[in-house]
This record gives sequence, structure tokens and C-alpha cells, in this order.
Amino acid sequence: MTKTVTYITGTVLDEKTQCGLKELCTLCNIPAERVLEMINEGLIEARQSSPVTWRFTYTEIRRVQATVRLQRDLRINLPGCALALDLLDELEELRQMRRS
Repeated sequence: MTKTVTYITGTVLDEKTQCGLKELCTLCNIPAERVLEMINEGLIEARQSSPVTWRFTYTEIRRVQATVRLQRDLRINLPGCALALDLLDELEELRQMRRS
């Protein structure tokens, strides 16, 4: 009988995590052009003036990952993803207020 071993790798992210453009593309498995489209659509914000010095926060990494999933699984376009993520953010804020 053959035993199958599966290895899973991942990256731990916390609220202090920041990354550059290249790291974001690697984490989310997308090309830089898609990141630029997301910036232009207002899904994420690029801090600094040049792509070489851009820094993305934990929140923006999560938004990119969610956008990739929405586009892949539900075929939602970027404006639709922006709306969906904004509504999810509002829902989370309301839940936090309710818990307080």
C-alpha cells in the first residue's frame, strides 16, 4: 500500500504585515497589471509615488485575495468586486458596533 503525503505551504499575515508590489503579486498569484487595474478601480490604495516603492497593508492584501476569488469563482468584474467588498466592510463594521 502506498502512503500519500501532501504538503501545504502558506504565509501568515497579521495587521502589521506590509509588502511591496512584487510580494503582493506573488502572494496573490497575479500579474502587476491586475494590481494596477485594482488601484485604478479604487479597490486598493498604493502608498508612495512609484511602483518600486509601493507598500500594501494587510487589509489591501486581503482585498486583493478576495477580489481574485470573486472574479474566479463568480466572474464578477472589478467594479462589482469593489461594491461587494465595500458592502462586506460595512457589514463587518455594523457587527462590531452591535457587539460593543
